[in-house]
Amino acid sequence: MDKFVIKGCEVFLEGRFVSADLEVSGGVVSRVEPGIVPADGVPVFNFNNCRVLPGLVDVHVHLREPGFSYKETIASGTAAAARGGYTALCAMPNLNPVPDSAERLAEELAIIERDALVEVYPYGALTVGEKGGEMADIRGMHGLAAAFSDDGRGVQDEDMMRRCMAECAETGNLLAAHCEVDSLLKGGYIHDGAYARAHGHRGICSESEWREVERDLRLAEETGCAFHVCHVSTKESVQLIREAKERGVDVSCETAPHYLLLTEDDLREDGRFKMNPPLREKADRAALIEGLLDGTVDMIATDHAPHSAEEKSRGLEKSAMGVVGLECAFPALYTGLVETGVISLEKLTELMSTAPARRFYLPGGEIKVGDAAYLAVFDTNEEYTIDPAEFASMGRATPFEGMRVKGKCLMTVCAGRTVWQA
Repeated sequence: MDKFVIKGCEVFLEGRFVSADLEVSGGVVSRVEPGIVPADGVPVFNFNNCRVLPGLVDVHVHLREPGFSYKETIASGTAAAARGGYTALCAMPNLNPVPDSAERLAEELAIIERDALVEVYPYGALTVGEKGGEMADIRGMHGLAAAFSDDGRGVQDEDMMRRCMAECAETGNLLAAHCEVDSLLKGGYIHDGAYARAHGHRGICSESEWREVERDLRLAEETGCAFHVCHVSTKESVQLIREAKERGVDVSCETAPHYLLLTEDDLREDGRFKMNPPLREKADRAALIEGLLDGTVDMIATDHAPHSAEEKSRGLEKSAMGVVGLECAFPALYTGLVETGVISLEKLTELMSTAPARRFYLPGGEIKVGDAAYLAVFDTNEEYTIDPAEFASMGRATPFEGMRVKGKCLMTVCAGRTVWQA
């Protein structure tokens, strides 16, 4: 459709929702105003009492291709994104081959060009093979990678991380870190708390995260690197990031829906509750929410991490780490945070679209006449049950399975193209 009109909605404009119709023409938002009368033959979508958001932006997803297409593909992962209201994704580099050079990154970019339904911006690796021993060709991937990360593992050697940060600072690239001290893990696989002790599980201590956050904030301050902390889960990390921001460190951070809505009290003996970092304690969840409210936590990313059914069927101890989130993140958060009065829908929109687009220099994040149309239409009144069997993602493991939610995505428009319609 070269031209269409959306009518009867509340549209997110300049940070607030206003009653207006919206016209898309030639791929751009051409009009946003009440009472648009479309020309003859122009398709009209009457989404009465729905909300039009800028397309959601997720800076932390695992699309698994190339190398692990039995878990997910670019095609299936971006189809899931479209169904969830996302129009832009940043894809993590734990692939095969690892995108640690322009040549290897080109392999991933070719699949994206061929198969992606929404915009996909790949990360480049920080170190060769994500092994931590030799710096990747950050300079050679400049302009091709959205940012740089060794996600899935922390860079253990301080001097190596300092060199990576210095290179990113010099080339003007954002560095995103999975912060984890390997020597503190001690074979753990869920949070080192009451549930682990009561059920005989090995725990992952909070210090394994915040200790490396502390180190990396110091290095970012030293090098001047633009630094982003992935999937923050502990109260100590939130406080360290808050203090660093107050000192003027160029740092941002994300947390994930499961850390905002669940704690170790929600754990079950089921692989769909196993992810890294693990679900923490009520005090950690409270600190994360406080961080959302005071601006310490900049954005929400899903850490969408699909695995095969077999890999997630081995219980808490032996299942693979990671859960999926693209198709249930908005409804879960809308229901758990907005409907309960914790945050406003305007704030949720900022956290899931505007802020990540701004920090990662991605298209979208706002709706503006004359800009390319990146839109998601949600019916925030429709109530339903999250059912992974309906997902487009090849991954099915989510701790939100069976949750009653509001917030169904009815339409997703990416660069003027309708990529999902319910």
